Amino acid sequence: MAKPDLNDDTSADYEQFEAELLAQDQDAVRVGTADMDDSEARNLVNDLIDAGIVIPIAEKRVLVHEPSSEAFELITQLAVFHKGWTAACDTSEETA
Repeated sequence: MAKPDLNDDTSADYEQFEAELLAQDQDAVRVGTADMDDSEARNLVNDLIDAGIVIPIAEKRVLVHEPSSEAFELITQLAVFHKGWTAACDTSEETA
């Protein structure tokens, strides 16, 4: 039995193309958080503190994200987490 010619086999191309389309779809749904700078993060966290969503604990030098009970030492980490957390909550509400 003759081996199939690898140049004629396009199944790997189709699978790669399908994987690329799936990745593009997932990227379109994701919330962009990588482009958040320090001043934007500070403003967001200050707003969250004012709203009671974030509780600063001075003794431990952490900020607690009240709805999730997660603690953060860095403002930027908290801001990025909150944007992702909010996006996840919005997505779950849309599918419910």
